[in-house]
Amino acid sequence: MNYETGSITQERLPGVEAPPSRRKFLIAAIVVAVLAVVGWAVFGRGESDGAAKTASGEQLAAISVMVPGRTVVARDVTTTGSLAARRDMPVGIAGEGGLVTRVLVEPGQWVAAGQVLATVDRSVQTQTAASLAAQVSVAKADADLAQAELDRAAQLVDRGFISKADLQRRAATRDAASARVKVAQASLGEARARNGRLDIRAPTAGLILTRQVEPGQIVSSGSGALFRMAQNGQMEMRAQMSEGDLQGLRVGSRATVTPVGSTQSFPGEVWQVSPVIDPSTRQGIARIAVKYDPALRPGGFASATVTAGSASEPLLPESAVLSDATGNFVYVVGKDDKVERRSVKTGEGADNGIPIAEGLNGTERVVISAGAFLNPGQKIKPVLQARKG
Repeated sequence: MNYETGSITQERLPGVEAPPSRRKFLIAAIVVAVLAVVGWAVFGRGESDGAAKTASGEQLAAISVMVPGRTVVARDVTTTGSLAARRDMPVGIAGEGGLVTRVLVEPGQWVAAGQVLATVDRSVQTQTAASLAAQVSVAKADADLAQAELDRAAQLVDRGFISKADLQRRAATRDAASARVKVAQASLGEARARNGRLDIRAPTAGLILTRQVEPGQIVSSGSGALFRMAQNGQMEMRAQMSEGDLQGLRVGSRATVTPVGSTQSFPGEVWQVSPVIDPSTRQGIARIAVKYDPALRPGGFASATVTAGSASEPLLPESAVLSDATGNFVYVVGKDDKVERRSVKTGEGADNGIPIAEGLNGTERVVISAGAFLNPGQKIKPVLQARKG
């Protein structure tokens, strides 16, 4: 029996994946190609794209730089705090109190100065005032009688029918009666004034915030505040700010207040800056006045952006400012076109860039792109870009 010998050729069937070793090779080749493209885009576009070579033939990367100069930048401070009435006025019993018969206002209602907020029963006080009014009438009658007797005695003393001493006694009786009239009138006026203070009145025009009294309640001078109101409806935000932020803040500084949970913002201005700092929190309070709006509820929480002055600072695009574990930094092109790392302190972000509070004076050539691919001491070909604005 004859047997044929030969090699067996393995063919890949359709739908069968490549061996793992070949798949890894393909992935590695793709990664290398991508890195090569990126490196060429950043550093290797050749002399036609602005790259340069050193004397030894080493190719230099063309990197965009700018001299930022200095720009006047508004210093905005973001803070939080609580909303409150600018003048929160407690309203209580001014008189002796009693039984509340009616409550005439509700929270959220506007009232005028002197308007009655609640009435107190005055039936007993009314009778007392009537009794005192009667006493005034009696005292006036006695005074009239004493005056008449004095007039008759004055006519008889010249005829010798009565003595001058008797005339003086009658004059004293008349004066005493007149004094009793004044005492009775004063007592009546006091009673009427007390009765007038029984009603609870608004001390000034404003907005009723809370109501703590109901009809049938017995109130007295010890009952505390029965109403709370905002004088003239004026509102404010009491913003908690660090002592550093308070340094540049001035009365009249503009602010924008946004209540928590709302997308609506309200313009305001700082009307008072705290003269003291809390030693435990190292913070002070800036009071921001805002016009009344139903969305501004005293006791609520809000955030605010306050313009705390302005400063002349270098302004860089966001791409120029890098950061790592040690903080923010930029690359500056120094002597012999070598890049140097410079630590910087940034200010509040502006619409057209990032202000640099510390670290630059504005005359340096600052790398504005590709900084993440550079190393300190690396030599580049700087391409100066015009400063915007």
